[in-house]
Formats: sequence, C-alpha cells, structure tokens
Amino acid sequence: MSSSLEELLRDDKVDLVLTRVEKDPSIIREIAGLLTSDIRSVRFNATLALGELGDSASEAVPELMKRLEDEDWSICRQAARSLGKIGPSAAKAIPGLSKLLTDDEISIRKAAVISLGTIETSTDEAMDALVTALGDKSEEIRTEAAKSLGRMGPSAHKRIPNLIEALKDMSWTVRTAAAQAIKEIGTESAEAIPTLVNTLEDDDWRVRHRATETLGEIGDEAIPALLEALNHDNPVVREEAIDTLGEMRVSDPRVIGSIGALLNDRTERVRGKAADALSSIGKEAIPTLLDAYETSNSKMKVLIISAIGDMGQDAQDAIPALIGILERDGKSERTEVARSLGKIGVGGEDVIQALSKALSDNKVSVRREAALGLGKLGQAASDAIPWLLQALDDKKPDVRWRASEALGRIGTTSSVVTTALERLLHDEFDYVSEAAQEALDLIGGD
Repeated sequence: MSSSLEELLRDDKVDLVLTRVEKDPSIIREIAGLLTSDIRSVRFNATLALGELGDSASEAVPELMKRLEDEDWSICRQAARSLGKIGPSAAKAIPGLSKLLTDDEISIRKAAVISLGTIETSTDEAMDALVTALGDKSEEIRTEAAKSLGRMGPSAHKRIPNLIEALKDMSWTVRTAAAQAIKEIGTESAEAIPTLVNTLEDDDWRVRHRATETLGEIGDEAIPALLEALNHDNPVVREEAIDTLGEMRVSDPRVIGSIGALLNDRTERVRGKAADALSSIGKEAIPTLLDAYETSNSKMKVLIISAIGDMGQDAQDAIPALIGILERDGKSERTEVARSLGKIGVGGEDVIQALSKALSDNKVSVRREAALGLGKLGQAASDAIPWLLQALDDKKPDVRWRASEALGRIGTTSSVVTTALERLLHDEFDYVSEAAQEALDLIGGD
C-alpha cells in the first residue's frame, strides 16, 4: 500500500509528492490542507512543495499566506520563498511579505524582498516596502531590494530617486544593483542621468560598468551629459564617457568632434579609448582620425591606424591615406598600415601594389605584415605572387612563414609556386616548413 501524502511530506520525500501531482493535479488542494498540520516537517515540506509547483499552486496562496505568521521561523521563510515562486498569482501576499521586511531574522527579510520582486506586481505597497529595504542594515538585503525594484520595470520609475541615492551606498554590490535596476526600469530613467554620470567616477569598475550600460540604454537623452563628462577633470570619467558614446555608435558630428579632441588628451589611456570609440562609430570618424594622425606622436599614430583598420571594409575611404603613410612614415606606422590594409580586406590594384612593394621594405616587421595582409586578401592578391615568391627567400623566417601562408590562401596552382614552396619543406625553422606544407595542401585542394 502506497504512503499517504502526509507520510511522504513527514519523511521529506517532496520529489515523490511532486510526481503524484504531475499525475493528479487535484491533490494540490490536499497538500494545501496539510499546511496546518501539527507536525513541523509536514508543514515545512508542504510549504516547500507548493512553491516548487509554481503558478499551478495559485489556489493555495491564501493558506500559504497564513504560514507567513508561522511560529516556526524556517516555515515562515519558506512560505515567503514559495509565494515568490508562484509569481504574479501570489499578488495577494504582498502586504504580508512587506511586513516581513522588518523581521529580526535576516534570511526571512531576504526571502521576502526577493519574492516581492519575483511576484512582479508593482503595487505602491510593494515598491514602498522595497524602498524601505534599501535602507536595511544588511548589505545583502539592500542589494536584493534594488534588484527587485528593477524587476518591476517602468512602473517603478517614481522610485528612481531612491535608486539614485542607493548609487552612493558604501557597498559596491548595492551600487551595482541600483545602476542595473535603473537600466531595467528603462525609458523613464532619464532623470537619473546626472547621477549616473557622476557614478562613472566610482572606485569600483563593476559600478562604473553598470552605469555605462545604463546610460547606453537610456540613449540619445544621455548624450548631452556624456559630452559634458568628456571634459571632466577625472580621466576615469572621461574614459567611461568615451566608452559609452563609442558603444552607442552615434555618428553625430558633435560626438565625433568631441571624442576626436581627446585623441590629444594628456592621459594616454584616454587617448587610446578615444581611438577605440571612433573606430566603433565607423567611417564617419575617419576624417577626424586622419586629422589627429598628423599631430600625434608615433605611439598614438599606430593606435589611430589600428582603429581605422578595425573598421574593416567600412574604412575603404582611408586607403589612399594609409598607402601614403606606408610609403613615407616610420617603421611602427608602416608596420601597422600593412596590417590594417589586410584587415580592411579590399584588394584593389593600389592596395596590392603597395603591399607588394612593402615586401621589399628594409624592416622585417613591415615585410612580415605585408605578406600577412596579402594573404588576407586571398585570390584578389594574385598579382602579388611574383613578389611573394621572392619573399620565400627572405633571410627572416617570419617573412618566409607569412609569404608561404599567403601563397596558400591565394591558391594559384602554378608549378613555379609549388616548386618554391617545396623548397621550404626542409627549412631550418619548423613553423616555416609547416606553413609551406599547409600552403601546398590548400593549393592541391586536399
């Protein structure tokens, strides 16, 4: 004879109870009736089981609400958890859960504050209770209160001032949760912009990251404040504002010009962030990058060239300027141009000719990157084969390696090419011979 529900609950066999419910949902009513059992384990496990059933146990909400006042604190806590798992159907429990936010037991307060968020019914009572919890003595409770307000979405926009205040909390977890909550509340969070911008100065990178994300989500309304932040005395704020505008990819001339001005910032990290942001914005930023190039030091010039290359094919308009740099500027700049022309990936005649010529450069890094760039262009670089064949005899193994790779990617099945590659199969450097073999395999189509 099978055990009764009461026996299963008494013996902590909740899984078996849940299995029975799957077969016969009508027994949920019987489980709810056991919430008043004199046996502590039965009451506790009945409370637990109803929570595991989620919304299907909504009819048991009135009985679960009574357990919020159970004399056993662990049953009270479990009732709070279970009501949260039932979700919106447990909205009637909001007053009882709100009262628990003043309980002396921290785990009960935590269960209640989380459940107010998972029920996701944004009554004034629920939100007022969560605002009160933002001032709880426990960092953990304050953090969960902020998260729960965020789950309520746009309807919680009147509580944004309270979340803004929480951005000043001593705990980084609270500050981070508050910034995330403002983000989740969404389009109504424009009033939080000034404080979010100030939060970019926070000592904890996680808080700055959340604030940056939130400002990005707010969108166009945040742009004026972010542009103002670009002039902040603190370089960290300037960096974060640049990052945000770059992520937003706003091609407004005001934004591009303001970020472009920071390519000459006194702080190196700010200059680098500005180059990255302009790269994210795309081709509209190319003139600004090229203008800044002329007045930058060598290290910054390399960053600018790299930023243009990272745009890929969108940087086609910069190719003539890059070729000019490849023909006249320093080693580091020439090397980066050769690399960037490959990243742009447009195999026009002018590009092929410039990279082919660079295979004879007096600096090994330029020759290596020129070969690599030609390889990235693939079949479009077939006119460069004679120069690549010469590069197979380069004194530097890195050049022979990249030239072998390039010939394999171009894929011309010429006996002249295969013979030249076969000579490298016995190169003194293993990685060169391996590249030659791989190229032969590609050319052979096997």
